Amino acid sequence: MGLYMQSLGREHELLTNEIKRIIDGFPNENDDGFDAEAGCAAFKQYHELREKRFNLETDQSITRRGFLAPAIINQANIKLTEQEHQLLRLGPRFIFDDPKTASRRRTTELATLKRKIETRFFEKKVSPGRPVEQFIAELDVLLQNLHNIPTTKKRIQFNKTQTNKSFDNLSSIIQSSQSQNIIRPRKKKNYGRIVKRLKYKIHLANTILRKTDKSKVFHLGKVEHYQKKSEEYMDNTKAYQCLGAIDPLPDLIQRTNKYLLDLRLAKWITQKQYELLSIKPNEVELAHLYYLPKAHKLGTPLRPIISGLKHPTMKISKFLDDLLRPLFDQMALDSTVTSGFDLVKQLQQWSRNNFRQDTLFCTIDVTDLYTMVPQIEGVLSLKKMLDQLKLKQVGKLKVETIIRLSRFVMTNNYFSYNGQFYHQ
Repeated sequence: MGLYMQSLGREHELLTNEIKRIIDGFPNENDDGFDAEAGCAAFKQYHELREKRFNLETDQSITRRGFLAPAIINQANIKLTEQEHQLLRLGPRFIFDDPKTASRRRTTELATLKRKIETRFFEKKVSPGRPVEQFIAELDVLLQNLHNIPTTKKRIQFNKTQTNKSFDNLSSIIQSSQSQNIIRPRKKKNYGRIVKRLKYKIHLANTILRKTDKSKVFHLGKVEHYQKKSEEYMDNTKAYQCLGAIDPLPDLIQRTNKYLLDLRLAKWITQKQYELLSIKPNEVELAHLYYLPKAHKLGTPLRPIISGLKHPTMKISKFLDDLLRPLFDQMALDSTVTSGFDLVKQLQQWSRNNFRQDTLFCTIDVTDLYTMVPQIEGVLSLKKMLDQLKLKQVGKLKVETIIRLSRFVMTNNYFSYNGQFYHQ
């Protein structure tokens, strides 16, 4: 926590200094002779108000919920015990220490690592032999030892040393705070039992537990709310075709491999590219749809997320992204804003020649952007970009092949949701 707070404080200091530098460098007048002092004052006032709000939120976090501890949003109004509330308040990133789970996961991940290492050896026509076995065994022992180290005592001792160096004049307060920190870890909580009880309570109350879209804290909402919002979303977008209970995955696997084989036989792709992009049935999963609640907005709308890291077309999609993203980033360099501070810098440069009293700033929000991208027009836009660059191939792939693969990916978006299958 101490290291985290130091990092957070340093980041805040850097951002504050950057804003101060921008304010100090704000032009007093532009090339048209317009007095920009009012604009500078407005920006400075905005920054001061933002700073006050930041400090107020920090104070409230410390006094109400413990130091920077996240809250939870219980819109389902489930009655939680103090232990259950404290567990959820730790946030989505918290992982409790479960030796059985750790052992099971370590065994699985070491087996996966061993298989990948052996595969690389076999690709080079080299037998892995005993060195790989020995490496995995030693790594297993190392991970066990690291997991079994009681870090609480070391962390407390480190905090004592650092605190005594920096705050000698506050020894009484520090000792009181440290004594509390020492006592708390000794009271071991049975998180496994709390999680099991909480899962049962959530299921019984017909409730969904999700992290929120922006603040990334836990949100408890009714299943009926999610179903209603999901139906509204699908009705409004008209972007999905319900396939019922028919799983499209087996057919999609077969069609993907056949499409790649046809490209290989027609010499649109090489044998190496075919082997890279083809898929195995045991390595893929159909994408699935879920929603993140926007608890900061009225009515708690939902943000749809389609998770498809193991989708059958993901290999092709990633392959194309690696090829095309550098080209797109270069083309969009002058019209891309990477962060809020990048926006302020660009506004500063733009204001030197264009800032006027009647200047208006507008923002545009594209509703349901992901589902609103037309598939045909998306492929045509890609072709237009490549034609503008006057490229016949990118890397070792012809432009026509890129268009063919892109079209296949765009038209084969399938996913599951609530026991049903959909095609986008």
